[in-house]
Amino acid sequence: MAEGGLRYVIALGGNAIIPAGAQGTFAEQLEITRATMAQVAQLTAAGHEVVLTHGNGPVVGNIVLRGDAGQAVHGIPAMPMFVCGADSQGGLGFMLQQALQNELRRAGVGKPVVSVVTQVLVDSADPAFGHPTKPIGPFYDQEQAERLRQEYGWAVVKDAGRGWRRVVPSPQPVEVIEWEAIRALLDAGVVTIAVGGGGIPVVRRPDGDLEGVDAVIDKDRASDLLGRLVAAHVLVIVTQVEKVCVHFGKPEQEALDVLPADRAAALLAAGEFPDGSMGPKIEAALSFLAGGGREVVVTAPGQVLAAIRGNAGTRIVPA
Repeated sequence: MAEGGLRYVIALGGNAIIPAGAQGTFAEQLEITRATMAQVAQLTAAGHEVVLTHGNGPVVGNIVLRGDAGQAVHGIPAMPMFVCGADSQGGLGFMLQQALQNELRRAGVGKPVVSVVTQVLVDSADPAFGHPTKPIGPFYDQEQAERLRQEYGWAVVKDAGRGWRRVVPSPQPVEVIEWEAIRALLDAGVVTIAVGGGGIPVVRRPDGDLEGVDAVIDKDRASDLLGRLVAAHVLVIVTQVEKVCVHFGKPEQEALDVLPADRAAALLAAGEFPDGSMGPKIEAALSFLAGGGREVVVTAPGQVLAAIRGNAGTRIVPA
């Protein structure tokens, strides 16, 4: 790392790769990814170390659907969700890796880039397994949802005004299994892509072996955990909005430039940041700062570099 360089975890939301309203074609994903990777290349050229993480929400749902369709039409066995999560890490990791390699080459930066298929340990006794809440895949009408519940044993819930969706458990991350390898790569100057989709959820059996489980880990919580394990200085959360807002969607909505941790905690406790949107990001930010991080930046894909420089986004800072 260059003198004065920092270690960044940059967490790309799944919806920052496939925004709402997009078809989700590879060409669309790549165009958005290239613009973001150009900014990451500039950050790397300035002597900073970067580990990229990413969501997989729209993508893993599509992989699950393709598996179900293949089973129904061709008799090809559908894969467990944790295998679909691993598939999404490979596909999205390839896209991010290649786009960043090209941008680094254009910038004249000779940094290697690698994607790590990453497992994240969860607790088999986590209450989330008894209360699935994380929606994946498309919307169904009630008849379709009931058929899928009976046929596959899915948990399905009604999404007000939009139909029914499958929900899966979203347990808390406990350990990033490959964190020491990731830290070694960063120490060696390798730009690393890891914990894609929050990581492949695994539990540890009584005999010590790891075993995959069907769940989806929140990628911001996993990114916070990884950041603390590799002693990152800054966590950057890239999402669909440019700044954290209070009173979101109301006439008195206010966008925040700087949010001290104590105020963030108070707003979170007051229900200002819902669990299905900004809540996990604020929780991850507070955890990262409590673990020794210098600051957390929340911003939109096109504003990453400007936000890191303090000219866009929201900076969440120690109290």
